[in-house]
Amino acid sequence: MSEDTNIEKACKQVNGVLAGDPRAPHVKAFFHEPTFTATYVVSDDQTKRAAIIDSVWDFDQPSGRTSFEAADELIGYVREAGLNVDWILETHAHADHLSAAPYLQEQLGGELVIGREIVTVQGVFGKVFNEGTEFERDGSQFDRLLEDGDELMIGDIPLIALHVPGHTPADMAYIIGDAAFIGDTMFMPDYGSARADFPGGDARKLYHSVRRLMRLPDKTRVFLCHDYKAPNRTEFVWETTMLAQRTANVHLHEDVDEDQFVEMRTQRDATLEMPRLILPAIQVNMRGGHLPPPESDGTSYLKVPVNKL
Repeated sequence: MSEDTNIEKACKQVNGVLAGDPRAPHVKAFFHEPTFTATYVVSDDQTKRAAIIDSVWDFDQPSGRTSFEAADELIGYVREAGLNVDWILETHAHADHLSAAPYLQEQLGGELVIGREIVTVQGVFGKVFNEGTEFERDGSQFDRLLEDGDELMIGDIPLIALHVPGHTPADMAYIIGDAAFIGDTMFMPDYGSARADFPGGDARKLYHSVRRLMRLPDKTRVFLCHDYKAPNRTEFVWETTMLAQRTANVHLHEDVDEDQFVEMRTQRDATLEMPRLILPAIQVNMRGGHLPPPESDGTSYLKVPVNKL
């Protein structure tokens, strides 16, 4: 196995937490059933510093109405717990829900963070939506762009960012203490893996990203961005372990080789419909959670590209 100093650093960090130094983060999950999204408030109980991961801005597409019901629930929890938010983290530019990051930042503070490859996503979708030169494609809508191996702190608890492309070019996983927040790389073991057919997606890169994450210790707590209830399961679940992923993930367990996975993923992706909110979500999320600039009357509009037959 090739040398990978950043995953080795993450493994050392997890093992340290499992041995008692540093302490483990506290994780509070909020599940948004309309978009099947799990948002997390991750905190250091001793210092009361916190991060929010993958927030949701409620959006009713038929009416165009928005609300901050889900975000306000987070805010209520943060304030009641006496937490101070340092970071608002995105694992990637989501295609299935809108980010509430700017609203949370206004209410709670903190820096908005995403992986540096968001600039690739902005380049691709800036063309798709014909955004013009006024749309900056340099990631400047975010406060901080992370590269593989970059480190942050949540109080006294370390965070290591790992670049895990495949679902999109910009996916990041955040290893916080002994907890891995892996975005849309894997779902629960009984549901499998994320799709890889969006622009810039790549099933082979996804396979290698997952195999990299699976080098983390067996007892690593793994937190997912989504759950859709696998067949024969009646409850939503969004937490597992790396051992369970490595041994039981129906798409990516350790006995599945690269070619098998790519063939399965390619065939499966060809049968999937586009996410219901992909058009508004991408336009908002590539801007760090902001709507496109308003027209002269103050109204913001979202575009719908039409392909002629």
